[in-house]
Amino acid sequence: MADVRIQQALDQMRAMAAQAQGRQTVSAPQDAQGESFGDVLNTALDSVNNLQQDASQKTDAFLRGDDISLTDVMVAGQKSRVAFEAVKEVRNHLLDAYQEVSRMSV
Repeated sequence: MADVRIQQALDQMRAMAAQAQGRQTVSAPQDAQGESFGDVLNTALDSVNNLQQDASQKTDAFLRGDDISLTDVMVAGQKSRVAFEAVKEVRNHLLDAYQEVSRMSV
């Protein structure tokens, strides 16, 4: 499911880049389901937030002595870390793309 959303976001970014370069004249790019890039990004951020909260709750439960294994705590923490790193990389690429577009002469 996440791979599909990432692919949709990449397709929208390519369409916006093509439009910025004057190769295509389309309004705001939308996928077949009508979900905008902003919606996809918000969904991804919500997902990362949920993973981080889950990892925090499992860590707290483990520290309280509740019936949760250390393996579950570590896996939740790693899922949270990997998801955060992925979002950070997307942000970095978006900033690079924005800076490149802003340097273009019209």
